[in-house]
Amino acid sequence: MTVKEYNNAVELHSDHVFRFILKSIRDQEKAKDIVQDAFEKLWHKVEEVDALKCKAYLFTTAYRRMIDIIRREKKQGNWNEVSEKSYSHSGHYSDLSEILQSALAQLTEVQRSVIMLRDYEGYDYNEISEITNLSLSQVKVYIFRARKYLKDYLVSIETVV
Repeated sequence: MTVKEYNNAVELHSDHVFRFILKSIRDQEKAKDIVQDAFEKLWHKVEEVDALKCKAYLFTTAYRRMIDIIRREKKQGNWNEVSEKSYSHSGHYSDLSEILQSALAQLTEVQRSVIMLRDYEGYDYNEISEITNLSLSQVKVYIFRARKYLKDYLVSIETVV
């Protein structure tokens, strides 16, 4: 990959990678850091990575970095930073996007990631398999279970009322 191809990759893929990470972790600063790390790793391996495969490389690198950060933060949870409102239920929702975000938050990390890649970013199953390092059958199962959960969650009367 040449420097020109690298710059072209930044132009073409930075927004998509950022959007994917941001929707997964919902923290803009962390998402920026993860995307920057992905592009830095691509820069260090610019001679090894084929220009045609840089998109998959970027998504894979960003996804793995995001998972590492999520796992590290789970181990370092701090109850002093959690407000009472964050673990209590208000009972009423006025916005459908808020309901959808709440439903997505209920999914596991892997389910949320594959759903975001498939339904938000439009990747096919093979690409998702490459990005997440899961087998094709695992990707299909995770997407099926996530969609089933989302359907059950969104259809329930308690969620809408």
